[in-house]
Amino acid sequence: MLGEYRIEGRGASDIAASVERGVGSGALAPGRPLPTLRALAELLGVNQNTVAAAYRMLRERGVIETAGRRGSRVRARPASTPREAVGVDVPPGVRDLSRGNPAPALLPRLGTVLASAAARATRSPVLYGDPPVHAALERVARDRFGRDGVPTGRIAVTSGALDAVERVLAARLRPGDTVAVEDPGWGALLDLIPALGLHTAPVAVDDEGPLPERAADALRRGARALIVTARAQNPTGAAISASRAAALRAVLAAHPDVLLIEDDHGDGIVEVPPHPLAGHTSCWAFVRSAAKAYGPDLRVAVCTGDPVTVDRVLGRQRLGPGWVSHLLQDAVAQLWEGGAEEARRAARTYGERRDALLGALAARGVPAHGPSGLNVWLPVPDETTTVARLLHAGWAVAPGARFRLAAPPGVRITVADLDVAEVPPLADAVAAAVRPSAARRYD
Repeated sequence: MLGEYRIEGRGASDIAASVERGVGSGALAPGRPLPTLRALAELLGVNQNTVAAAYRMLRERGVIETAGRRGSRVRARPASTPREAVGVDVPPGVRDLSRGNPAPALLPRLGTVLASAAARATRSPVLYGDPPVHAALERVARDRFGRDGVPTGRIAVTSGALDAVERVLAARLRPGDTVAVEDPGWGALLDLIPALGLHTAPVAVDDEGPLPERAADALRRGARALIVTARAQNPTGAAISASRAAALRAVLAAHPDVLLIEDDHGDGIVEVPPHPLAGHTSCWAFVRSAAKAYGPDLRVAVCTGDPVTVDRVLGRQRLGPGWVSHLLQDAVAQLWEGGAEEARRAARTYGERRDALLGALAARGVPAHGPSGLNVWLPVPDETTTVARLLHAGWAVAPGARFRLAAPPGVRITVADLDVAEVPPLADAVAAAVRPSAARRYD
C-alpha cells in the first residue's frame, strides 16, 4: 500500500512524525491511502489506540484526512502547501495582474500618522499591564460599526483579518469540526482551515454573496461555522446585498448556535455599504481589516462579537503576543477619523478600473464578475490553457485553483493598478485566450 516507504515509531508522536517525513519527502504522495489502524498496529507491534492517536494528530495538523469506511489517506494537497504556490512565474516584460494587491499610488502616506503616534507614545509609552486596545481606535471603531449596523460589545485588535479568523475559530471549534466557506473563496482561509484540523464545506457564491440554499445545506449537514465576506469578496468581488443578507439571516435563524464570522476587508476600497449578518446567531464575530485600504504591512484588524467569543480571543492573545502595537492602532484610528476623502477616491478609482474591464470584456462577448473590490473573476473552460495563453500575450493572471474547492474553473485578474489605456489590449488578449482552439484535421 505504501510502496517503498516504511512508517516507523513506537509512540503516537513518533508514528505521526514518520508519516509527516514521508509526506514532506514525497514518498507518501497526495491521495495515498494509509494502513488501517489494525494493520499498522500489527506492523509496528503497538496498540491500535497508539496508531489512532497518531492519526488524530495528523488530521489535526492537516496532513491526512479520514473518510469513514474508506479509511485515512494523505490529503490531496497537504495544509503545509500554501495555495500561493499554485501560481505562475512572471517573466520579465509581462504585466503582472495576479497578486491581488492594492495600488501603491492609492495608499495613503503613513509618515504623518506614524510620526504623530510615535510622539504620543514618547509622552505616554504603553507598558505591560496596559489595556490591549488603543482607546482612540476602540472609540472610532465602535462609531463606524454602529453606523454600519454592526452590534458592538467588546473589541479585540488582531494582526490582520486572517489572524482574527484563526483566533475566533480556535476559540469556538474543535479539530474535526466543519466550516462552511465561500467557493471560490480566499485562498489563505482555505489553507488555514485544514491547518487547524477542521474540514471545509463549500458554499457557492454569485455577485450578491453566498447562495442561501447552499449555506443552508452545509449547515444542515453539520457545519459548525459559516464564514462570509461582506463585500469585495476575493476572488469574485461579490458583495452581500440587502436582499441576500435577509435571506441569509433566515438561514441562520434555523441554526442559532452556529458560529458566524464576517470578514469586511473591503472597508475603504469599495463604495457599496455592508449589510451585516452580525448578531443573528449566539456565536459571532465581525472583522474589519485595514490592509486593503492602507497597505498589507499595516497589520491591524478590529474584531467585535458576542461576549464569550471576544473574551476567549483576548484571553488567548494575552498568552501569546499580548497585543498589537499601539503605534499601529493609533495610526489606524487617525486614518479612520480623517481619511474619508482618500478612501472615497480610492474606492471610486478601483470601481472605474473594474467597470472598464468588465465593460470591455462584455463588448467582446466574454462574461466576467466583479461587482466590488480589486479583482475580476473570469470563468474559463481550462485554467492552464487560459493562463498560458495570457502569459504568451504579455499578461499574468492568477489561476483559479488557488481559490476553488468544488467551483468551476476560472482565473482572477487584479485591476487595482490597471491603467485605463491597458484595458482594450487586455480585453483583446482575454477574449483570444478563452476562445476554443480551432479543430485540426490530419488527412
